[in-house]
Amino acid sequence: AFLQGAANLLGMAIERQRQERGWKAAVEHQQVLIKEINHRVKNSLQLVASMLSLQASEDDPALRQRLQEASSRIAAIARAHDRLYRSTQVEKIELGEYLALVCGDLTEATPNCDVSCDAPDKLFMGTDRAIRVALLVTELVTNAAKHAYPDGKHGRIQVGVTRGDGEIACICVRDEGVGLPPAFNLENRGRGLGMRLAKALAQQSEAKITVKRLAKGTEFVIELALVGT
Repeated sequence: AFLQGAANLLGMAIERQRQERGWKAAVEHQQVLIKEINHRVKNSLQLVASMLSLQASEDDPALRQRLQEASSRIAAIARAHDRLYRSTQVEKIELGEYLALVCGDLTEATPNCDVSCDAPDKLFMGTDRAIRVALLVTELVTNAAKHAYPDGKHGRIQVGVTRGDGEIACICVRDEGVGLPPAFNLENRGRGLGMRLAKALAQQSEAKITVKRLAKGTEFVIELALVGT
């Protein structure tokens, strides 16, 4: 009876170990699939961005500008997926490190601006929300490069990532440019496409955006919970 009981326990342990190996293999397989999907999405988006850039050679200046802006936004989404493809994590991502990499990409995408990121705190966020936040920051940085430093004037754009009260992330996008026009109103959705996209991304991320007029330049502040949809 003792040997039978020991054999039963051993058999259960072996079966459980076999199941755990199967679960681990399934999880690893899913992670590989997700990374492969991100890689393929990135490549497809880059292809679309390249096609729009080619179409931007049209003679109509207004059309050329709109196509180039569309190409830049699609390229930003491609860069976000590229960063995820290279990341070791799938379900969540360290926000400060992720945005620092995105800001490095933005320095190349906005040659008239030096884009830096200061992220002293470790803040983890779900992957889907992190992508939306990265796109939101991309829109704010791109708008600052275009409007705060008009006519290709060189300047600096600083992105800061800190922990607010509780499980709150606070992201600041600050420039030292010409400042906002007196009539600017963040709540006016009739403004340019860039700000409308920024507001839509903030709403999807359950984030709050406020704007501060500085003595020199402008600062946009994004506040959102680290945990959310």
